[in-house]
Amino acid sequence: MPNRTKYELEASLKKLLLQKPLDKITINDLTTDCGISRMAFYYHFKDIYDLVEWVCLEDAARALQGKKTYDTWQEGLLQIFEAVLENRPFILNVYRSVSREQIESYLFQLTRSLIRDVVEEKAAGTGLSEEEKTFIADFYKYSFVGVMLDWVRTGMKEDYGEIVDRISTVMKGNITNSIQNFLSKAGG
Repeated sequence: MPNRTKYELEASLKKLLLQKPLDKITINDLTTDCGISRMAFYYHFKDIYDLVEWVCLEDAARALQGKKTYDTWQEGLLQIFEAVLENRPFILNVYRSVSREQIESYLFQLTRSLIRDVVEEKAAGTGLSEEEKTFIADFYKYSFVGVMLDWVRTGMKEDYGEIVDRISTVMKGNITNSIQNFLSKAGG
């Protein structure tokens, strides 16, 4: 059962990150902890960073199950913050050990499908081009990730519920307005 091995490696990585920084964890550490061979690791991942990326994608999928519509995006965003907080040692360790870009990539993975699905829903039947929908989704994705990065950088101390509430206040009607603005520009 190949997926079981991947999940065991994920659990092992998260456990080891409680003990030492990511750049000090070796494939041997992971395989020993899981009781698998190095070959089994390389069957699934090319290196530890590939495992980190896979973990990020898995966390994203779990965090957003069914919360990618206009009516539920705030709940989805709350779940993203919860997933980040739940994986705090993982996130902070990767943030300190690897680079801001790795955390940005993780957060982009978490937010990309949430925002894109909301834009798709609100733009349905409008004739808005794929390029314009992508631009709108990317604009809000980068805003969300910027706010989340500030939260991570400061140690995740601020109440994420308040952050999501502020984002919701700022965002109210903005995706729809952005779509309408692009349509107005094209029409006139």
